[in-house]
Amino acid sequence: MAEQEFPGWHGTTIIGVRKGGQVVIAGDGQVSLGQTVIKGTARKVRRLSPGGQDVVCGFAGSTADAFTLLERLEAKLEATPGQLQRASVELAKDWRTDKYLQKLEAMLIVTDGTDLLVITGAGDVLEPEHDVTAIGSGGNFALAAARGLMDTDRSAEEVARRAMEIAADICVYTNGNLTVESISA
Repeated sequence: MAEQEFPGWHGTTIIGVRKGGQVVIAGDGQVSLGQTVIKGTARKVRRLSPGGQDVVCGFAGSTADAFTLLERLEAKLEATPGQLQRASVELAKDWRTDKYLQKLEAMLIVTDGTDLLVITGAGDVLEPEHDVTAIGSGGNFALAAARGLMDTDRSAEEVARRAMEIAADICVYTNGNLTVESISA
C-alpha cells in the first residue's frame, strides 16, 4: 500500500488547564486507524518524577514517538532540576536539529504546576494564553469549550473534564474515556 493510501493514525485530544492554583492535564483514550477505533482505553497522560520533580505530560501523535520524547524530556529534567522551561527548550532544540528526532510525529503538553507548556517538533515551546491549551484531533474543540468555561466557578479539573466531554461529542477521533492528572503550583 502506498504511503498516501495508508489511512493514518488519528485520535487524541489532550487539554491543559491552569486555574485556582491547580494545573490539570486530561486526555481521552481513543486511538483510530482510518475510520476504525483500534483502542478506546489508551493512556496518553503520564506523571514523570525525574530527580524527585513532579511533572505531568500529555501527548498526541505516534505513541512510540511520544515515549521517545518523554524519555528525552526526563533526561533533560534530570540535567536541569526544577527548570521545566529550560528542559523543554533543550528538548525542542534537539528535536528540531537531530536528524533522527526530526522524524518523530508527536506533540507534548507538560506542566510542573507552575509552567504549562506545549512542545512541538517545529522547535516551539509555547506558553498558552488564557491558561488553557489543547492538542490533537479534537484539540480545537476542547480548547474552545475550556475557554468558554474559564470564567465560571468550575475548578481546573471540572473545566478540563467538561471541555473533553464537549470535544468527544464533536470529534469522532475523541472518546470520553479520560485520564486526568493534576498538580498544584
